[in-house]
Amino acid sequence: MEMQITFPGGARVRADFDGHSILTDQPVDKGGEDSAPAPFDHFLASVGTCAGFFVNKFLTQRQLSADGLSIVLRTTRDTESRMVTDIELEVILPDDFPEKYERAIVSSVNLCSVKKHLRTPPNFTTTLSRRTPA
Repeated sequence: MEMQITFPGGARVRADFDGHSILTDQPVDKGGEDSAPAPFDHFLASVGTCAGFFVNKFLTQRQLSADGLSIVLRTTRDTESRMVTDIELEVILPDDFPEKYERAIVSSVNLCSVKKHLRTPPNFTTTLSRRTPA
């Protein structure tokens, strides 16, 4: 995959890839206009929506309804470093959800590829190049 990252103004940063665009900004207190989620918010949303994809797939395969089911993502941060130390994904089940599927739906959350990448992170490399004038 290749993404093109551009700078549309202010603290906004845009990622274009595969016909899609993601726009980020910063909160006002960090120099932005709060016109879009911050990059880290997108990161957390990718964890939650990835888990949601696998839960939805689980439900669809078993012809179970998603009505009344949701996932709440919560974070805990270290007070000194401000780094996230814990991410909790709480799956909220409707009262009529079959008990026999409870452990399996937790397992489906754990199939999330974003979570798997956090457990075994990729190597990062930064390189430089210059545009040659036309």
